Amino acid sequence: MKNFPDILPKTMNFVTGASGMVGSRLVVELLKNPSERIIALKRPETNVEFLKNLIQKSFPDFQQQFHRINWVDGSLLDYDFLDSVIPTNSKVYHLAAMVSFNKKDKEVLYETNVNGTANLVNVCLQKGIEKMCYVSSIAALGRNEQDGLVTETDYRTQAKGTSYYSTTKYEAEMEVWRGIAEGLPAVIVNPSVIIGSSNWESGSSQLITTVFKGLKFYTKGINGYVDAEDVAKIMVRLMDSTVLGERFILSAENLSYQTLFQIIAKKLNVDGPKIYAAPWMGAIAWRVLALLSLFTGKKPMITKDTARNARSVFRYDSSKIKNLLDYNFMPIETAIERAVEDFKESEIYQSKSKR
Repeated sequence: MKNFPDILPKTMNFVTGASGMVGSRLVVELLKNPSERIIALKRPETNVEFLKNLIQKSFPDFQQQFHRINWVDGSLLDYDFLDSVIPTNSKVYHLAAMVSFNKKDKEVLYETNVNGTANLVNVCLQKGIEKMCYVSSIAALGRNEQDGLVTETDYRTQAKGTSYYSTTKYEAEMEVWRGIAEGLPAVIVNPSVIIGSSNWESGSSQLITTVFKGLKFYTKGINGYVDAEDVAKIMVRLMDSTVLGERFILSAENLSYQTLFQIIAKKLNVDGPKIYAAPWMGAIAWRVLALLSLFTGKKPMITKDTARNARSVFRYDSSKIKNLLDYNFMPIETAIERAVEDFKESEIYQSKSKR
């Protein structure tokens, strides 16, 4: 690890998942303060070009800013490695996680999301860190049975139809709560579906790609949405606060999938979906795609879990974080507009537009 000059008082930050949609924006937020020092964990094969480009857009001296990040290659499953790279009295931001609704990924999901988080919590307890911020998910929350607003007091049960991904996020969050009970100074955020630019072929950014390529169907499901930059800003403010042992839902608006897709289509200047996909259609689609994946070896775009989620109605209440920080979330239409502008710079958009 390289040594940082002692010109300014140092605040050490250890970040997992720094190359992702939220992690990259978190790093930019931290870089805005010249006294912040960043150690970022990544896998050897991780591509950091997205973060580089974001720093370039954010700072005139982007090369100097990028070199303020001390990258370390390693694994959350290696306790001794984590113990050697996490500084005592540092702030730890834990964003790294695997997102998949494919049954074939069950073991890797558990190893990464649950065992990796448990390892990190144990090291942080042993090192005596200043504070941890864990990025959980709305998937780890309970669902309001009366179809009302979900709050931080809604605790999850092992209900039928729950995805394995949500199970691992719940169990990972429980590891953080276990750490809190053992004296770990920590806060937890539960973002809803995150809007922002990132890898256009995976995660929530793929929503824009899908609409651009010609999405024909919509469902009557409802979900919560939040801008990636809002999540990063709130994390930093929570870590700078005296708040400990609390979790916060981060969700700007609750929108139907139909409305969401219509907004995306409008910003892309393409036709939005016009055909209602009844539940039986989703049931057929995920079964057919699962069968095809046996022959192609590719992960199906629609699974049983994603088909079920697409028609589920979930509404989230962010009053707790709004009142605590006096925070106003970015409107989702604005978040989509910004993401679409980034998408127009992508090869996917450029190649189709030239035809």
